[in-house]
Amino acid sequence: MRIEIQMVKKYLLGIVIGIFIVSCEDPDIIKGRDNNLALGNPSKAGTAENNYLLEKPQYTVSYNRSKGTANWVSWHLSTAWFGDVTRADNFRQDDALPAGWYKTKSADYVNSGFDRGHLCPSDDRDGSVADNDATFLMTNIIPQSPNSNREPWANLETYCRKLVTTGNEMYIVAGVWGQGGSGSNGGTTKTLADGRITVPEFLWKVILILPVGDDDQNRINSNTRVIAIKIPNRQSIENDWGKYRVSVDELEDLTGYDFFSNLSTSLQKQLEGKKDGGGTY
Repeated sequence: MRIEIQMVKKYLLGIVIGIFIVSCEDPDIIKGRDNNLALGNPSKAGTAENNYLLEKPQYTVSYNRSKGTANWVSWHLSTAWFGDVTRADNFRQDDALPAGWYKTKSADYVNSGFDRGHLCPSDDRDGSVADNDATFLMTNIIPQSPNSNREPWANLETYCRKLVTTGNEMYIVAGVWGQGGSGSNGGTTKTLADGRITVPEFLWKVILILPVGDDDQNRINSNTRVIAIKIPNRQSIENDWGKYRVSVDELEDLTGYDFFSNLSTSLQKQLEGKKDGGGTY
């Protein structure tokens, strides 16, 4: 009997250890790391080549084969994603794209006058080496004018992380629209890499902010703060991202996407029709 009890104890201990290991390795079940598409799939991305869904533990992508960039990237942000991992800086092609598709390389941006701009930022995913590495896949990168990338876009990213460290979490979708940007080489550039990569005219972002908690969808109400911005992809640009705020409705009209589609129609209407007037730093 004693031997049987010891065997049962070892069996149960093995189960517990296995659950612990899996929970540590799988970002989807770490507390505070919520579904990156919890509020909906804005373009109903799936298998279409210009609206191709790439689901990664760190973020979700709608990829456009014709443009050689994402249409949008969606991610959840909370302190559960933060850590002290060193920035990887290993920009590389994404082999998750289907065979036969051109896979954008870091070299495609050399001497282009444009930064390799992140949609989901590196600093939003520094909780592990794997998380940070994922942000340097080229499916998360777009041709961005240096001033746009390093000034208003970066300032908004920093502001978001500040809000997260003071008791909030958020759901973010960022993407591109149009063709033709102005980089450090001057003039208007429409494509890179012999036409394989489209240079966007604008970058946009939608951010829904909540106090930290559970059951997020049911905690969203008409007073929930939503920030939407539309930033020109050019060198002549204001440093203050707040000057580029728009309503979500305006971005939906521009892109044809349906943001917050997992919320009720009435709540979407309330959230999407207003332009944010909150703090910017």
